Amino acid sequence: MRLATIKKDGLETGGIMLPQGIIPISAVNQKYDRSWNTELLELIKSGQLEEINDWYCNGGREQLEALDEAIIPMDQVQFAPLYRHPRKIFGIGLNYVDHAADLAEKAPNTEPASFFKPDTTIIGPGDEIKIPLQSEKTTAEAELGIIFSKECKDVEREGWLRVVAGFTTIIDMTAEDILRVNPRYLTRSKSFDTFFSFGPQLVTSDEIEDVLKLKVATVINGQVHAENFVSNMTFPPDFLVSFHSKVMKMLPGDIISTGTPRAVHINHGDVVECWIDGFEPLVNPVIDLKK
Repeated sequence: MRLATIKKDGLETGGIMLPQGIIPISAVNQKYDRSWNTELLELIKSGQLEEINDWYCNGGREQLEALDEAIIPMDQVQFAPLYRHPRKIFGIGLNYVDHAADLAEKAPNTEPASFFKPDTTIIGPGDEIKIPLQSEKTTAEAELGIIFSKECKDVEREGWLRVVAGFTTIIDMTAEDILRVNPRYLTRSKSFDTFFSFGPQLVTSDEIEDVLKLKVATVINGQVHAENFVSNMTFPPDFLVSFHSKVMKMLPGDIISTGTPRAVHINHGDVVECWIDGFEPLVNPVIDLKK
C-alpha cells in the first residue's frame, strides 16, 4: 500500500494512493464504516497502519477502485510532508564511499556516523528549500528513508522488517561551508529550517521485493547528479535499524534517513529531486534568502 498526506480544505490529511489518484482515509471511513486515523503519524502510532494494510491487501484495493467519486486526480493533488512531528529523525553521514569524496573525508567503516535533525527542518513536496543567510554553499542529498512502525528496542538484523512501517523519499540539506569549518558544527549545518523534505509516499515494506535492489538518485534541474544502489551502502537498512535500536528505544514514526549517493551544490532557482525506483519522485524548488 502507498499512503500520502495531502492538503484538502485547509487541512493536512492522509490518503491512500491509487494509479489514478488519492482517496482520503476520511472517505474510506465514511463509506465502509471504519474509524481509522486520518493523520499518518497517528495511524502509525495507533497500530492501525497494519490493520488498514491488511484490509487493502485482502479486497480493500478493489473496493477503493469503485469509489470513483472520492478519488482526487493526481493533477489536482497538493502534497504535504507525510507528517510534521516525529519524535526522532536520524541522518546517516557518508554511508556511500562515493559521498565521502565530496567532503574529502574517510567514510566510517566500523559504525555508522549518525546525527539528529529537529522536526522544524521538515518540509514537503513542492515546498521551497531555503538557503540560509549564514551559508554560501548549501548542498542537497537524495536519500531513502526508513519509518518505524512500533516501539522497539534491541532489534536483531533478521527481524528488522517487523518494526518497519515502510519507506519514503527524502531530500536532506547541509550548509557545507559551515561543516567544513569544523566537523563539530554538524548539528548546526544540518538544522536550518527547510533542511529536511520527505514524502510524498509512504510505501509499505510488502510493496518492495528487495530493498537492496533499489536505486537512489540525486537529481538537479532534471539531470541525474549521482545514483547508487542501496546494496552499495556501507551500513544497509537492516543494520541501521538494529544498530540504532540498540542505542535507544525507537518509537512509531521515527525516521532514519539512510545516506546519499552524493550531495549536489544548490543555488537560487534550482529544482532538486529524489528519485527511487518505484517511488513517486520528491521535488523541491530552491530559493536563496540572500537574494
